[in-house]
Amino acid sequence: MSVPSHPLQVGIVAGEASGDNLAAGLIQAVRERVPDAVFEGVAGPRMKAAGCHSLFPMENLAVMGLVEVLKHLPGLLSMRKQLRHHFMENPPDIFIGVDAPDFNLGLERTLKQAGIRTLHYVSPSVWAWRKYRVRKIAASVDCMLTLFPFEERFYVQQQVPARCVGHPLADLITDEVDQAQARQYIALEHNGPVVALLPGSRVGEVKRLAADFLNAAVWCYQRRDDLHFVVPLANDDCRQAFEEVLSAMPTRLPLTLLNGQGLEAMAAANAVMLASGTATLECMLLKRPMVVAYRLSPLTYQIARMLVRSRYYSLPNLLADRPLVKELIQGEVTAESLGREILALLEDPQYTRELAGIFSGIHHELRRDASRVAADTVLELVTGGNE
Repeated sequence: MSVPSHPLQVGIVAGEASGDNLAAGLIQAVRERVPDAVFEGVAGPRMKAAGCHSLFPMENLAVMGLVEVLKHLPGLLSMRKQLRHHFMENPPDIFIGVDAPDFNLGLERTLKQAGIRTLHYVSPSVWAWRKYRVRKIAASVDCMLTLFPFEERFYVQQQVPARCVGHPLADLITDEVDQAQARQYIALEHNGPVVALLPGSRVGEVKRLAADFLNAAVWCYQRRDDLHFVVPLANDDCRQAFEEVLSAMPTRLPLTLLNGQGLEAMAAANAVMLASGTATLECMLLKRPMVVAYRLSPLTYQIARMLVRSRYYSLPNLLADRPLVKELIQGEVTAESLGREILALLEDPQYTRELAGIFSGIHHELRRDASRVAADTVLELVTGGNE
């Protein structure tokens, strides 16, 4: 493959921990092929460890929620302006925006108009809502790297160049995950059935779902006293919010709280109750049966109902394009509805085996060596496909 005569120059911007992980894998895969490649932009700790020079702290971009974004908007706009100026003055061979679409797509558009190759890694959910963003994406990127096959198909239908690289988690998680080993790892001595409760990775989610999840656990325990519950909590704030709800519970439960360790908790479980999000993908890759809860603030939900154009919201169902796992939304999320679904999963081992087989097929479809495929795309764009 013919690469530029000078060291390959790559601009790259990631906005949070998941993007840092994806970008670090991409950097390492490119460097295996082009050892003297130079990377600079906005980097997290893993990107820096892979050799990326960071012009700004990644934490400046990791802002969630409308109010928080508005509060930090002047700083974000200033950072984007400075990055635009830097890359226009020092044009890279290619610019890669990793997730953070509201920040990166505008930057990518300016750079593409200036003749710089642009790539975006991780598609925003344009297939579900705000579909009009496809026009902006088409004007901003030379190629969209997607994590899921259905996203690639969507872009191809919209005549936007795209490539599905698969999901890095599918590369990392093995086909058979040892439940006994997972229990040993989290020091769980219970030999009977275990239910994992994952009420979300953000404080707002935990506050909205913790009470129903705990009451569902009580509902299940009243009917099955051989159960044990394990609750991994993403950070100290989430743990504090959960413990506040737990302390007000009148009934004591056999329950183990964990700091992080969400994958291990799900691997240790026989069934999982969880908030919609990336955890549903992790649970599917671990081949564990689940019930998925989705609850937004009332106003946000009313707005979402008008904008979202998707039959499903959990990743297993989106990937299968059919209702593989039970989804409960807003008022459907009750202690009894959650509890009934969990007990049904625990009491039907034949169904859970069949479900694991379907999950395994999806797992294999997503296992594509994501970082290598992403690196191939980068080098193809830089060289114009010339070998």
